[in-house]
Amino acid sequence: MTYTIRQVAEKEGITTHTIRYYDREGLLPLLERTDSGIRKFSEEDIHWLELICCLKNSGMPLHRIKEFMNLCLQGEATCEERKQILVEHKQAILKQMEVLETSLNTVNYKIDHYREIGIFHIDRKD
Repeated sequence: MTYTIRQVAEKEGITTHTIRYYDREGLLPLLERTDSGIRKFSEEDIHWLELICCLKNSGMPLHRIKEFMNLCLQGEATCEERKQILVEHKQAILKQMEVLETSLNTVNYKIDHYREIGIFHIDRKD
């Protein structure tokens, strides 16, 4: 079964423009087209797109995603290299999570502070 770009966009919650961009950037190298040039997405293409979105949403730059995808196309010989890319990316995600946790704690502290002053705060009407 194949899917249209619109069906894939709706299923994955991204725009057709984004999918076209990823295709132009070479991130969907196995994507087939009809004789008239219309993209035909297989389940495998959708899985690749999901991985691209996962990596992008978690902060991996597109040039690094492209490098990873190109290594995938080379088969088993690049498994260790791909694993290393993912290990490094995992470390970056964990660092980002630490930063976000610190920011969340600060925001929660401020919210609690404003709740506290809200309880005792009386507006003056002059």
